[in-house]
Amino acid sequence: MGSDGPVGNAPPTPLAGVRVVDLTRVMTGPFCTMMLGDLGADVVKVELPGRGDDTRAWGPPFVGGESVYFLSVNRNKRSVALDLKTDGGREALWRLIEGADVLVENFSPGTIDRLGFGYGAVRARRPGIVFAAISGFGQTGPDRSRTAYDLIVQGMSGMMSVTGPVGGPPTRLGVPIADIGAGMFAAFAVVSALFARSRTGEGQYVDTSMLGGQVALLTYQAGTYLETGTIPVPMGNAHPIIAPYDTFRAADGHVNIAVGNDAIWERFCDALGLDDLAHDSRFVTNADRIANKRALYAILEETLGALPTADLVARLDAAAVPCGPIRDVAEMAADPQTRSQGLIQEVAHPTLGPLGLAGVPYHFGGTPLRPPTPPPLLGQHTAAVLAEVGYGADEIAALVGEGAAQVREA
Repeated sequence: MGSDGPVGNAPPTPLAGVRVVDLTRVMTGPFCTMMLGDLGADVVKVELPGRGDDTRAWGPPFVGGESVYFLSVNRNKRSVALDLKTDGGREALWRLIEGADVLVENFSPGTIDRLGFGYGAVRARRPGIVFAAISGFGQTGPDRSRTAYDLIVQGMSGMMSVTGPVGGPPTRLGVPIADIGAGMFAAFAVVSALFARSRTGEGQYVDTSMLGGQVALLTYQAGTYLETGTIPVPMGNAHPIIAPYDTFRAADGHVNIAVGNDAIWERFCDALGLDDLAHDSRFVTNADRIANKRALYAILEETLGALPTADLVARLDAAAVPCGPIRDVAEMAADPQTRSQGLIQEVAHPTLGPLGLAGVPYHFGGTPLRPPTPPPLLGQHTAAVLAEVGYGADEIAALVGEGAAQVREA
């Protein structure tokens, strides 16, 4: 078990005492293990000496020589640098595994077995372990060996086919949703498997994929096809079954408006002085508005386009009509609501000083989360973690000397 227990009289974090051996890199696996670390698990990130996670070299942007990409998904972890092609490195990893509760890997299917750390081998030495494998397309099937990047999976999953402007080309989401989605589902599955283990005492194998995550996220878009045979197409920012639900141009910007039911429609019309529109037979119900959407938008675009954004949002807020301005990332980061929820956090990085990070999106009343620790330097915790699993100082020095491990002091 890990060492992240309660401090003083503070209650333990939700995953206190859980140790995770993290063999992942790039985005999807690190996002999963970051979520586990955020919840208090002791995440030991195993990296290749001299190189580390691939994303340590991804940029620009770099800050003080550190990749912003890497920094964004590796907080609350400890870095241990081991060369798994050496006997010493493999033995050190086995010692880590024998004291772990969870192992997460996102190698291409078959790679972990060739390294000698497949589920069968790990389970034989650590029967209670939760072993999570994240891949592009799953561990079985004709595409299991395809190389998966977020862009590729967004396209193959159907996600890009429903994203983008009306009549426009297939469009990738602005964040790597295939990577992140798989990481989130994997973290959920790991916690579920840990809960099952608490009742049965049995560990288990968890298989999740980027493709699977994207298909799951299609929800009603997939349902539309599966139940009706109609293939969804890009609709820009509009909703396929609700109107008006879209991004509209104001006099000085854009506003999102979501009229989710007929009662909101009446309030929307009243707030904008469109009383005649509320009772127009073409627009009385949502079904009417969908059927006559082009005529509806022609009227709304003229009215909304004449109002400043702040005025429009104020009117609709006063009428309890769901709406909001379109912010850029800088505006989001400065917004009082973002700040009040702790969605932007600052940590003290060992070489960069104060480092801003996107925060944790949930709060626990009974088991509050700990303040985040910064993304680690490569090999920053090698000596400390190896000492925890029984290595003496001379043994650690020998591993470093033979190139099986790397130690870096913060």
